[in-house]
Amino acid sequence: MKKLLLFSVLFSNMVLFGQTVLNSLPLNLNNLAKTQILNVEDEKTNDIYAIAWDNTAINILKYNKSVFLTSKFTDSIGKEANRSLMGCTISAEKQPTLYWISPNNKNILISTYDLDNKTSKFLNFDFPKNHEYIINYFQQNNAFYILGKEKDFEHLLLYKFEDQKCEIRMLDFSSFTFTYKGNIKTSFNALIKYYPIQKMESGTLNPLDLASKTSKFYVVGDRLILTFDNGVTKTQAFEINLNTGTLNEKTFSKPDSENSFETSNSFYNDKKLFQMLANEDELVLEIKDFDSGNTIKNYSFSKNDTIPFKNSPFFVQINDRKPQQLKNTAKFLKNLNGLTAGISIVKNKKNSFITFTGFGEARAYYYYSENPNDFGMRDYYTLSKMVYFDAMLNQNLDFISDKQSEPLAMDNLFYFLNTHKNIKLYDALDLKTYRILSYYDETSKQFIMRKFTDGFMMRDSGNPIIDKSTFSNPASLKTIN
Repeated sequence: MKKLLLFSVLFSNMVLFGQTVLNSLPLNLNNLAKTQILNVEDEKTNDIYAIAWDNTAINILKYNKSVFLTSKFTDSIGKEANRSLMGCTISAEKQPTLYWISPNNKNILISTYDLDNKTSKFLNFDFPKNHEYIINYFQQNNAFYILGKEKDFEHLLLYKFEDQKCEIRMLDFSSFTFTYKGNIKTSFNALIKYYPIQKMESGTLNPLDLASKTSKFYVVGDRLILTFDNGVTKTQAFEINLNTGTLNEKTFSKPDSENSFETSNSFYNDKKLFQMLANEDELVLEIKDFDSGNTIKNYSFSKNDTIPFKNSPFFVQINDRKPQQLKNTAKFLKNLNGLTAGISIVKNKKNSFITFTGFGEARAYYYYSENPNDFGMRDYYTLSKMVYFDAMLNQNLDFISDKQSEPLAMDNLFYFLNTHKNIKLYDALDLKTYRILSYYDETSKQFIMRKFTDGFMMRDSGNPIIDKSTFSNPASLKTIN
């Protein structure tokens, strides 16, 4: 379930404006059901690499920091067949290294490509016997990381791939105390089994169903931050040094209320922890400094309050139906009751865009029979519900009302994707001042790169959004699995 754009109503009279095309290159990709595109930036040189592969060949395109094509290498698919591409790193010799996971998730094929000599070489990595499953993976500082679960022990395993070597660090949580619903003790293994750890992306919109998850992790520089909100009394956080593997526990108490809170959650952003708590009568936001734990701001709104700084209406959405507006704060809190609270934040140079949400999902069934005389069989389906509204914080973390706020580069990018439904194969890359969308145009057989920036743009000059107040935050880009 994701937050959806309301195109049918809001954009019926809009004209799609021009885009900034950085590059286009003829490329023939076959079997698009088994095809991937991946972008990566060399953090040292700012060169950009685009990888596009299908069932017969892999294409590696190298662009300089001005996004001019400087090299292209096409290699046949052999050992990579029947695998999925997880990620890419760039070596000190400026050679891209790709990581391919096997169908059973037990082996990684590591392929390194020499673009100058047009050669490739391969290494295999087998996960150790005590490895149970992969939680997630990410690229950071030109290294590729996999966060995994160790079998039978209260450990996580952090795999670091760099310069064709793998370093494994054990993250031991056995000495820490974990509780469920505030005071019931539980093991670390049980906690992450019932509340799986979800990766949050920085600098972009996270889907609100993921933002409402209880267990999260964030990649921040050379740190990995894990947060657990399985109770309404505290947020339990762990700061992990990616270089040394050392763990540092932090505990953030949540504010009290005359009426106990029924749901709560948190979100880490820009060295701050944002804690949201709610019941049918009250919504509370507390902002804490992550390093010191001190409270920076505290906001509380009752069901009788009007929230003047809202930058969107209150919305409720059932499954993938069109969102419906809720009249007031009381209606919002009533619909939030019974859902898992969630909060999502993304920051640009000046302001922080924040979404308050609640999400719930249940499995239901009905009886189906081809013969009216038979009792029938159960046919299961999933029912989901989401409520949300948007707001904005300035640099002093004060709420401000600005319904005409300029769209972010991601808004313009998402808008483009949602108005070009024929684009099925794409990836996005976040650079310092803009975003690049790389995608494959099946009709023209072209590999295209487009640039998206923050702000309003006039006709034919770049961004398509002319009024951000007319839409709600869209869904996040898909990750490569």
